[in-house]
Amino acid sequence: MKSFTLLLLSILFFGCQISPAQVQYNGNMEQLSADKTKAAGWLTYFQAEQQKAYPVKIDSLVKQDGKYSLSIEKVSNESRFGVIDYPILKSFTGNKIQLRGYIKTENVKNGYAGLWLRIDGTPAFDNMQNRGVTGTTDWKEYVIDLPYDDAAAINIHGGALLVGDGKVWVDNLRLFINGKPIEKATKVLTKAGMDTAYNIGSKIDTILLSKQQVTNLTALGQVWGFLKYHHPDVAKGNHNWDAELFRVMPQVLKAADNAALSKAIEKWVDGFGVPSLCGNCKITARPDEIKLKPDYGLLFNKQVLSASLTQKLQYILDNRNTGDNYYIDMARFIGNPVFTHEAAYSQFTYPDAGYRLLTLYRYWSMINYFYPYKYLIGEDWNNVLADCIPKFATAANASDYALNTLALIARIHDTHANIWSYNKAITAFKGKYRVPFDAKFIEDKLVVTGYLNDTLNVKQLVKVGDVIETINGQPVTQLIEKYLPYTPASNYDTQLRDIPGTYLLRGNTVALNLELIRDGQPIKSTVTALPAEKINYSSLYDIKSPGYYVIDKEIGYVYPGRYHNKDLSDIKKLFKDTRGIIIDMRCYPSEFMPFTFVPYIKTGNARFVKFTKAQVNTPGLMVISDPLSIKPDNDYKGKVVVIVNAVSQSQAEYTTMAFQSSPNVTVIGSTTAGADGNVSAIILPGAISTMISGLGIYYPDGTDTQRKGVKIDVAIKPTIKGIKEGRDELLERAKAIILTNDDGKTK
Repeated sequence: MKSFTLLLLSILFFGCQISPAQVQYNGNMEQLSADKTKAAGWLTYFQAEQQKAYPVKIDSLVKQDGKYSLSIEKVSNESRFGVIDYPILKSFTGNKIQLRGYIKTENVKNGYAGLWLRIDGTPAFDNMQNRGVTGTTDWKEYVIDLPYDDAAAINIHGGALLVGDGKVWVDNLRLFINGKPIEKATKVLTKAGMDTAYNIGSKIDTILLSKQQVTNLTALGQVWGFLKYHHPDVAKGNHNWDAELFRVMPQVLKAADNAALSKAIEKWVDGFGVPSLCGNCKITARPDEIKLKPDYGLLFNKQVLSASLTQKLQYILDNRNTGDNYYIDMARFIGNPVFTHEAAYSQFTYPDAGYRLLTLYRYWSMINYFYPYKYLIGEDWNNVLADCIPKFATAANASDYALNTLALIARIHDTHANIWSYNKAITAFKGKYRVPFDAKFIEDKLVVTGYLNDTLNVKQLVKVGDVIETINGQPVTQLIEKYLPYTPASNYDTQLRDIPGTYLLRGNTVALNLELIRDGQPIKSTVTALPAEKINYSSLYDIKSPGYYVIDKEIGYVYPGRYHNKDLSDIKKLFKDTRGIIIDMRCYPSEFMPFTFVPYIKTGNARFVKFTKAQVNTPGLMVISDPLSIKPDNDYKGKVVVIVNAVSQSQAEYTTMAFQSSPNVTVIGSTTAGADGNVSAIILPGAISTMISGLGIYYPDGTDTQRKGVKIDVAIKPTIKGIKEGRDELLERAKAIILTNDDGKTK
């Protein structure tokens, strides 16, 4: 949230799609995925919005060397930038790192194209922000040089990016450590890294569950997660913690009662040694600074585990690791969790039973100890573990595994959380075809709102304003209930935002049979669908429209999705005599505005935000920071109206909070996405990539924004009538507030 640089720092560390056994850097793009649609090993988006706004494609015609290059092209405004990333989840011996690669551009403007490189665990980062490529250029080699701290380095991430408009091609990227190609660089080996005994499987293929075994596996998952983040010897990297799970699981499964269970786990715990006495394990935060305390589930409730084992776990808690941890770090200068040394196991599209439980345990433990909003999940997270064990243990195929994982992720109710990596089973579940029109929920009805491709007579088959009642014979209301468990989002409004494009308008047949209501009359229509990758989303966005202008000579208008801080001086001149400014935050800001644009309109010194952060030295503890302020410039004296809806997410919500610290600001619209705070990436077996909101974000008075969204002064949503008439009712209301003496706020 601090700047574009920090945004990249916070979101670009997704899991590796390559085997942990070796490094094969596919910088020349010549190795393709099995379906020949992607360059192997490259991550091409981190959110669905990026996939739509900046599609990445293989290009066999325009290339610098070999057969292929990769291109990134902006086609819509749903995201502020596009990126490709080749994650390398390893560290190497050396003190300098270099990325070299060729770039070709076409009409790049309102931003730049460039290479980028980041070393997790260190401050080393460069995205060519100050020397990016613009305009139309031929192939040219560019270089990034960074220091490499092999004692602190955890992962390497790098590739290319496009910020703003245009198109970029990338080819022939090479990575060097101390002058050696990455393939030949010397890897840093830890005891954990050298333990490869279970890399090809857990040796636990099937599990026939009894009630006792569910208890056993629940206890094992909680103890495993506790030791991972508390035991000093584990924190040193002396144990491959995934492998250790598979070593003890057979004995745990054999336990016939709680006594045998405790005996098996206690013997395992003893093998990691007794921690030395801790001199600094006392919690120093004041009670009023603590937002969330650790929850240890059944570990200390004396209902399942023996007194002897409980006593040993208590000793480990009292003498826990308080330094660096091999499996967890905090992002430099930001403080959200960075989950480190987590193998992707991309070789397993359908992991065996042991690895499926590893997925559950890994995710559950990360949420239990490092998710700042665990208290907002809406159910006891300990019960979620027990509930999911049968589902993961008995998943019959790759589809069951992927959908169970997606449903687990959805249970934390975080719009940042989803399966963001490509997953064949999830894609098949969504459907490989999509109808070429758009629809949204308006007044609790699924309403046609626009067209994506002017093909197949779609404009004659459905009309803007049509209400869709059934799809292929199934009522829309039933379809919503079917897909809600597989739609991760912070609130219901945001689930309804995502369900149409993700599920309802897709399918595995080339036609959707629709029952519609048009002007009160029932109509049946069959719409031919297109392959999902051929849908043109750019028709929904006017990407050539300016980011700011004056409406009716009286009102300034700013669309943050196309706003740039470099334009602020021109905006001040243009808006000098306006009666008010509308900030249309129904988008994702293209640049960080809180400390640039907000001071321009702000009066007074009111604070606008405070944070909570997880603690490596006390997993599960969330500590509140002091509120943050913005110094006003007192330049603008008119009214300011900020428009929001469910599209307003993350940085859009944070920026809205910053605007709200000024008394001349009114926020209108509907529930926002309720997902704020720099994101933390999680990688799960099968190369499943997901995220969580990694920082707690609050108003100065302590009011949550997660799940709730930002505070709304004037609640207003579009109507079906307004959609049919082509009106923007929220914009109309914003203009009315500015042009009258009523600020719209409740008195």
